Amino acid sequence: MTLGPPGVGKGTQGDRLAERCGIPKYATGDMLREAVRNDTPLGRQARRYMDGGELVPDGVVLGLVRDALSSPSAKHGFILDGFPRTVVQADGLQALLAENGIELDAVVHFDAPEEELIRRVAGRRVCTACGAVYNVNLDASAAGELCERCGGRLETRQDDKAETVRNRLRVYRESTAPLLQWYAKSPIPFHELEAVGSVDEIFSRLLTLVDCS
Repeated sequence: MTLGPPGVGKGTQGDRLAERCGIPKYATGDMLREAVRNDTPLGRQARRYMDGGELVPDGVVLGLVRDALSSPSAKHGFILDGFPRTVVQADGLQALLAENGIELDAVVHFDAPEEELIRRVAGRRVCTACGAVYNVNLDASAAGELCERCGGRLETRQDDKAETVRNRLRVYRESTAPLLQWYAKSPIPFHELEAVGSVDEIFSRLLTLVDCS
């Protein structure tokens, strides 16, 4: 499981670890945004919270996670990206894991200075057609208006705008401080990871904490 504030890079590192280990990564943020794009009942519920930078209600998120954990692709392992975010969600997750006879191997908390997180998130651009994600701080092609993969229009998501990011970080710090303490005291191995540096440097640090080889 990877935890951390918006923009800390846990998704990127989770993708690399999932590929290395040959297991799926489940990011509740991605699942929620897909539900919003598809205008599902859960998506409509989630939209008003996401646009304001607030946390989506636990029942919505846990429903998505329940479906993911019961899928055949999760049979040989998985990575949860950015979930849970509260102690209540952690309790709900523990119940879901118990239902499926699953135990977590480790929890890794990624962190970085707030101004660095704001810079990273505010630089993201998302293709409205194919969903490809770019960052103007890392990729020169993101400075244009069109996706280099499909030609779709690039835009800044409402929840990636600087003022919304600040609120997201405030909400994150307030709501997850008890969660981090909860996991630190649990029998599940809990690790803190400094998510500053290049993608390769951070991944090397991650592999010293968890690996599947």
